[in-house]
Amino acid sequence: MRPDAEHDLEAAYRAHRTSLFHFLRRNAGAEEAPDLVQEVFARAAGSAQRRQLVNPGGFLRRIAQNLLIDRARRQKSSRAVFYPLREEAEGAIPAAQEWNLEAADLLRLYEAAVDAMPPKTRRVFLMHRVDELSYREIHEALGISIATVEYHMMKALGQIAKAVDGGR
Repeated sequence: MRPDAEHDLEAAYRAHRTSLFHFLRRNAGAEEAPDLVQEVFARAAGSAQRRQLVNPGGFLRRIAQNLLIDRARRQKSSRAVFYPLREEAEGAIPAAQEWNLEAADLLRLYEAAVDAMPPKTRRVFLMHRVDELSYREIHEALGISIATVEYHMMKALGQIAKAVDGGR
């Protein structure tokens, strides 16, 4: 990764978060827009394309549009279909075991990244992801601005993406 690629993504975040928020609020509603903006930047941080952003605004807008499409598909097919498990015929197979090992490795990398975060960033991240508080609730609980909550979430997601990319 270019040394300034992370800086480029942070600059794109500062430059485009407001317009993305308004776009997502219009298309998904005010309640879901902050989380969707976060998801846009999480996907951007995990994308290999983040290393050579020529048009960051267009890149982020495309991710937002794809999120809305995915969301619409999930809502359309939200009915769960359950199939009976035949334990004798459908036991664990080596590929599933390998996937479980990879999942355990990713979990270890994720936990290490969370532990390595600065205390305030870790607190904001855990309040949102574990306690499921909204940005507004975190802002009120900690007495920090919503923009600061967004900054800490972006910083946390960037550190996690960096740890996961480095650990593979």
